[in-house]
Amino acid sequence: MPLRVHPAPAPALRSVHAALGSLTGPGGGLARCGPSAGTGAVRPELPLPLHVLDGITSSSGPPATRLAGWRFLLCDTHGPLGAAEAKPTADGWAFSHFCEGPFVASTEKALRRAEALPTTYQPRLLSVPELYMLTLWLHSDTEADAADGTPAPADLLVPLAPAPPGIAAHRPQRVDGLLPLMSRRLVPSPLLGTPA
Repeated sequence: MPLRVHPAPAPALRSVHAALGSLTGPGGGLARCGPSAGTGAVRPELPLPLHVLDGITSSSGPPATRLAGWRFLLCDTHGPLGAAEAKPTADGWAFSHFCEGPFVASTEKALRRAEALPTTYQPRLLSVPELYMLTLWLHSDTEADAADGTPAPADLLVPLAPAPPGIAAHRPQRVDGLLPLMSRRLVPSPLLGTPA
């Protein structure tokens, strides 16, 4: 089923367009967005709200999420070649940075696979800084405000590659199954022995 992609805030999109404009060369293409920059006009596509999951091992309740920005895949005629992020500020939205690397291709791959699922979801990105992990968060409430919310137990998380050891990349997992696994990854192993 198709994903229900919510539009990014207009000021966030404008900030990315302005940043892209500062990198545009005379041919109308992006002068540089990493070594993989292709030919043709670069355009921001697939806006995804980027949420951060903090405190997954906290004993004071469920982990908290917060909106950290919006990420746009930067595409030319050959497909994605990078990403751009806009972040919230006291005055609205501002361009944050360009990025490239394995998460860009992994995001596109996860989105394509998610479109083949039998249920419609609202796609988001969920960063887990404690594990240096990024996931595609498939939120089951497709009408929810994309800037708010916490992963529901039945929502799906798709770890993007590279995923932490012991967590399979690109395999959709329910939040209530993956969250305990992520928490265990952060709990220190008990000492095998103590000095006498």
